[in-house]
Amino acid sequence: MRPASNLLPGSSSLARVSAGAPVDSLNMNAETPTAEKTIHAVFLDVDGTYADYGIVPEGHVRAVQAARAAGHKVLLCTGRPVSMLPEHILEAGFDGLVASAGAYVEVAGEVLLDRRFPADLAARTVAALDAHHAVYILEAQDALHVPAAATDRLRAIIEGHFKKTADGQPKGSSAILGSVQPIGELLPPFAKASVFESPIPMDVLASEIGADIAVVANSIAAEGTHAGELFQRGISKADGVGIAIAFLGIDRAATIAFGDGENDLEMIAYAGIGVAIEGSHPGLVALADRTALPPSQEGIAAAFADLGLI
Repeated sequence: MRPASNLLPGSSSLARVSAGAPVDSLNMNAETPTAEKTIHAVFLDVDGTYADYGIVPEGHVRAVQAARAAGHKVLLCTGRPVSMLPEHILEAGFDGLVASAGAYVEVAGEVLLDRRFPADLAARTVAALDAHHAVYILEAQDALHVPAAATDRLRAIIEGHFKKTADGQPKGSSAILGSVQPIGELLPPFAKASVFESPIPMDVLASEIGADIAVVANSIAAEGTHAGELFQRGISKADGVGIAIAFLGIDRAATIAFGDGENDLEMIAYAGIGVAIEGSHPGLVALADRTALPPSQEGIAAAFADLGLI
């Protein structure tokens, strides 16, 4: 575990005087110097961190709004594309977002990065997926694209996952299924491919596509070796964080990142303070500076208070 950052609000050091100095020798009218408040850039993963099965706790909404009111910049940093971020996830208001696990960056309404699969890599990826009759989504910022023959199976998988909520209602599924459209004759541009069902392990599938493809666990649906997310090797959430803070003029040391999954590893390592959700990916917990409670216990709100953000 890395040493914790000391750049928290309220950590100012006051001018010291020598012990035993007579009171009348001090200038009692002098103003006490105080350190300038540090403005932090806070990055929140969505699934399993800010939201629970696609539903955001009210305490998290209030915490984001309070942190922004205090002058801090709060951004989402998610594996989801923009098309998979419905209003109920965005309603707290954010200063920007890193989407598609670092392939897309938007701050203050300005798109700073929008990376998609090169045409050759896209064609090889889809060819391998189709050869194995995998159930997958091609994730673009404007829409989600699915093979027409896999639509029914995809719906069953997605709704089955989101029914794991306490009330058994698949509320969060609409963020995915509402943006899905069938793949047409022309292959659409996309930033990432999410595989929900594959007859072969994901590492084998990735190796068939080529060395320029990497794979991480799928944070939305089924777990295990036969589901995962395919992305361009060398792209991570940390890249998106770096681009966002450069635009905002905030030092890396003043960044705080929250996450729970395998695709959060680079972001947690990069941030000035990395926070892992309790019970999340073991490597992430080992790497983080501290942990936070899960969204079912409004862990973001408690962590914001502990960190002096609110």
